[in-house]
Amino acid sequence: MVMLIYWIVVILVFMSGVWVFCSNRKHLLATLLSLEFVVLSLFLLLFMFLNMYTFELFFSMVFLTFSVCEGALGLSVLVSMIRTHGNDFFQTFSILQC
Repeated sequence: MVMLIYWIVVILVFMSGVWVFCSNRKHLLATLLSLEFVVLSLFLLLFMFLNMYTFELFFSMVFLTFSVCEGALGLSVLVSMIRTHGNDFFQTFSILQC
């Protein structure tokens, strides 16, 4: 019963992260935070799944490494966007500009 509650909580965390990502697309920082929230919930789901079937936890460490690289890449895009445009609004960013 306790494991079922853990699964439900993690799935609700994932769904709330996806909802925030879809609804709040004004700032790049908010979308990056919601993506990190989704990745963290996916990591928890993966960890719980691997523990339930007593698999090795090596894949979870690989997943965590890739998620850290994704976060660093998103942060570098944010810093570069703020340096070039002065803010992180998506409305002031145009793909047509060089």
